[in-house]
This record gives sequence, structure tokens and C-alpha cells, in this order.
Amino acid sequence: MSDETNQKREPAVENVSQKVKFEVYGEEMLEKKVKSSGNSGRVYLPPNWVGHNVKIIRID
Repeated sequence: MSDETNQKREPAVENVSQKVKFEVYGEEMLEKKVKSSGNSGRVYLPPNWVGHNVKIIRID
């Protein structure tokens, strides 16, 4: 490959596990394990949460 092609590439992203602190205000909190669902993951939430906004934070 030419030098020009190499310069246009994005820098390699290192897989570094670094913890980040989040401060979130809300109404309720649940802790659940993500289950496999086809090619992605799924978390079931209570039906009374339908239509509400949620934030998902991976903790491990």
C-alpha cells in the first residue's frame, strides 16, 4: 500500500477496559443480565416502563 493510503486510515482503537463514572437521576433502577436474542442482546423491563425513556449502562 502507498503512504497516502495509510495516512487516510483511522487510528487503531485499543481495547482498553477503563471504568467511567456516571451520575444519573431517575425514578427507578433495575439490575438485570442481558440475554442472547438472535444476533443481539435483550433485557426485559416491566410493562409499566413502556413509553418511558431509559438509560442503559454496562457495568462489567
